Amino acid sequence: MKLSLVIPAYNEELSLTETLLAFYNKLSASNIDHEILVVNDNSKDNTLALLDKLKEEIRTLTYVTNTGPNGFGYAVRKGLDNFSGDCVAVVMADLSDSPDDLVRFYQTMVEGNYDCVFGSRFMKGGKTVDYPKLKLIINRIANFIVQVCFRLKYNDCTNAFKLYKKETIKGIQPLLAPHFNLTLEMPLKSIVRGYSYAVVPNTWTNRKHGESKLKIKEMGSRYFFILLYCLIEKKFSRGDYKKKD
Repeated sequence: MKLSLVIPAYNEELSLTETLLAFYNKLSASNIDHEILVVNDNSKDNTLALLDKLKEEIRTLTYVTNTGPNGFGYAVRKGLDNFSGDCVAVVMADLSDSPDDLVRFYQTMVEGNYDCVFGSRFMKGGKTVDYPKLKLIINRIANFIVQVCFRLKYNDCTNAFKLYKKETIKGIQPLLAPHFNLTLEMPLKSIVRGYSYAVVPNTWTNRKHGESKLKIKEMGSRYFFILLYCLIEKKFSRGDYKKKD
């Protein structure tokens, strides 16, 4: 299967070079057919000029610009409308996600023929490096609520680092979330609609440059909305949106 990476980027000129080269070198060394699709989310720094320069060095790199409306969810959705692979991973531009983990995600999907592969930082083999304490506490509470509401063993739904088959992306449309709450909508819809998934441990490392785009105060009610939206579908849709064999 051809693997696509969708990487949303807003003002990430200090991180992009290291991130893109790390993933390109690892995937090339692993002989994985791939494309790296960066979505420039209307950056105000030199992100766009840097992408033009990096295209000369990274032959699998392509990019599109999301002119608006802007935001993490909008940028990812723009990428999901434009990728060319048979499966697609959402990857952060700040190298918080590991290229080694992505290779394991891909191999797990191919070997098990899963519709999705989800990462967990909070299972045996998973790890976080320099995770801000307040965000960690909120993360664990939020994911516990998700587990209880949906009766899941999976404990890291808000982890953005996941791999989906192209058919799964089509099957979870329409996607509504415009911000980081998209990281919850995509896995919950996949689960509710009956797509198969495997859970693989992954490592998350805090960014070296710039600042996180996730603002907790702005996102709480938006995550809650997506949780309710997916829960209503689970309880009342009578399977109308379930995966068709």
